[in-house]
Amino acid sequence: MGPQFDEMKRAVLEGDEDLARELAIEALASHLDLKQVMNEGFLKGIQEAGVLYEQGEYFLPDLVCSADAMKSALKVLDEEIKKPTSGMVSKGKVLLATAQGDVHDIGKTIVGAMLTAAGYEVTDLGPDVPNETILSKADELQVDLIGLSALLTTTMEEQRNMIELMNSQNQRLKYKFIVGGAPVTHTWADVISADGYADDAISAVCLVDSLVE
Repeated sequence: MGPQFDEMKRAVLEGDEDLARELAIEALASHLDLKQVMNEGFLKGIQEAGVLYEQGEYFLPDLVCSADAMKSALKVLDEEIKKPTSGMVSKGKVLLATAQGDVHDIGKTIVGAMLTAAGYEVTDLGPDVPNETILSKADELQVDLIGLSALLTTTMEEQRNMIELMNSQNQRLKYKFIVGGAPVTHTWADVISADGYADDAISAVCLVDSLVE
């Protein structure tokens, strides 16, 4: 692994957004192999951050910083990665959002970074997104799975509303739909007939793996 890939990994591990962005810009300018840039550089960083979190050496703020650094690199590389010539093979397309009325973004950001590291093409619509917008974007991007987060008990209802919206438009069978967020539980996911629930980023990747084949 070249020194520039080590630096990319370190930028993500240390949560250095500016350095991650600069290294991504340099990688494009130098025509580095994008598959190597991701697999040996930035993705190695977020994977290692996930391991350190599981081992108790990293705490939530550390993981958030690593995920943000990963996102800053992805913003630069995204268009090139999606080109067939990049050599990056996607395991599937995932669309993430936080429910309308809810501005919490941290957990979803980490889930997005870990799913990207696991080989998925992730689009993150951010916080406070209306269900109609999510479904429209899912249709536009032809995604395999939608993940909707809610961090407030008041916005959990939007997860149920999302399923009702999909049913009303005959699109429920078109997408796998998973839910997450602090007040959300397996029981709630069952009650609203979601396809699954994950309580952290690591289990979210396992859940998506089991649903997208």
